[in-house]
Amino acid sequence: MILPKSDTDHFFRLYHSILIYINNNHKILKDLHRPEDLFRFDPDDVMKIKNKLYNKPDQIESFVRENPARLTSNDLEIVSSWSNFLKDRFYIVRHLKNSTLFLSHESPPKAYAVLGLNSTLPDLVGSDLPILVDAVLLPYKDKIIYDGTLGSYKLSFGPGMRKSINDAFYQAKASYGIITSLPPPPVKAPTDSERLKGFLKSEYSRDVHYEEIKEIIQNNPELMSVFSQEMGRVHARAFRKRMKEMGLKEGWFAVMEGMIIAGGRTMEEVEIILKTLLPEEKLKLVHIFKLKSV
Repeated sequence: MILPKSDTDHFFRLYHSILIYINNNHKILKDLHRPEDLFRFDPDDVMKIKNKLYNKPDQIESFVRENPARLTSNDLEIVSSWSNFLKDRFYIVRHLKNSTLFLSHESPPKAYAVLGLNSTLPDLVGSDLPILVDAVLLPYKDKIIYDGTLGSYKLSFGPGMRKSINDAFYQAKASYGIITSLPPPPVKAPTDSERLKGFLKSEYSRDVHYEEIKEIIQNNPELMSVFSQEMGRVHARAFRKRMKEMGLKEGWFAVMEGMIIAGGRTMEEVEIILKTLLPEEKLKLVHIFKLKSV
């Protein structure tokens, strides 16, 4: 969940070199001459240099052309890639094994897999998610990192807002996937089937996107099978829980429009029963699930 130490040290050496360049050009802080000197200054003062950089991003290419730090061509390529930085307000929504997911505040939202630097992001921001932060995301080799500064907000989100953020995350994931590099690779517009699956992820999402769900199915009636299958999965979760509470053991069951319409010991047995109950065109609307013994 963090860069290897050698890469972290390498990033800060390059990043601090360009900050020195910006400071030398704009005379923001006195007595700042070497990259390692930056550690002596208050972070709020260093932020003044960063803001000057991000407000005029063409300075990145100026630094690369002039190369005042005498960096190698590989190092200059990394610095040049920072022209693709992303400065935004983000919701941190998930800590995964290999990264932390940042959800952009832009519209439409996108989800980015971000690595920590000297400390893991869970150590920095905690596990009570989501939280709102100001951050600058940067490409580093084939990964996404942040520039070392996170501006967090001491906000507490209620249930409604949490559901809204989670819905935005599901829609971003369905539309663009999890973005792992900057700039993001070209992404084809999501199909109606992909959009529909995203809208059906949660009860909140189904309520919020009711009109869009309705419109998608009206425009493409064949997607009724996708709707029915996805809703079947939703109902199957509730049925499994209730069945276990009732003491039922193993079995296979078919659900359609929120009702169990067939059951048996094997999937094949249930499929045979369905063929006797439904016309062929209705079979694709049925979701079959298995109840496993604990």
